[in-house]
Amino acid sequence: MTHTVHPYAHRLGILRDWKSRWFSADPKRYREFIKCDTTVRQYLEKRLRGFYVSSVEIEKGEKTLKIIVKTSRPGMIIGRSGDGATKLKNDIAKVISALHLSDSPEIKLDIEEIRSPESNAAIVSQMVAEALEKRMTFRRVLKQTVEKVMANRDVLGVRIALGGRLGGAEMARKEQIKKGRIPLQTFRADIDFAREKAYLPYGVIGIKVWIYKGDIFPDKKVTK
Repeated sequence: MTHTVHPYAHRLGILRDWKSRWFSADPKRYREFIKCDTTVRQYLEKRLRGFYVSSVEIEKGEKTLKIIVKTSRPGMIIGRSGDGATKLKNDIAKVISALHLSDSPEIKLDIEEIRSPESNAAIVSQMVAEALEKRMTFRRVLKQTVEKVMANRDVLGVRIALGGRLGGAEMARKEQIKKGRIPLQTFRADIDFAREKAYLPYGVIGIKVWIYKGDIFPDKKVTK
């Protein structure tokens, strides 16, 4: 039997880096750090839903906590003259202070723009969820999204899978669409993967997106 492995975790240390990076001399605080990271991620996931956030990276220094939010809509998060970013930073500080950590780190918030959102699995999955929540038919959503993704020059393959009460059916089922190649077992294959949920009146629909962007070799050149 094969084992299904998360494409991101499968390539950690080969093509990918950790999304949480800690610089601390005290291993006893590991539990505290995990709790802080998880709480911040869960809060941002709820707060920034609909803002097309690709990933949240956390860098923890001795006295600082740097949060890097990668999004295709930075203007909506930053707000007019930076008000939105300041408010978000203060809200994160309140969430962290409620955890009663042994020390309160200085919070730095960086918001980075993603240039090609159609080639980013997390943003594509959010686009699909948004379309399903607007009551569009799932087959149409799948076809349109795949065409949009494959129109990108960087993308060599895409696969989108949906699971749940599709079209409001009584029985849950799975539907998927694939175009191009998705070599999941090749370590040097640059595969972006994301999961998302669409909340509909008759239940939750799960969304999985795989995007293949070519092979990365040690000299960092992407070959198609």
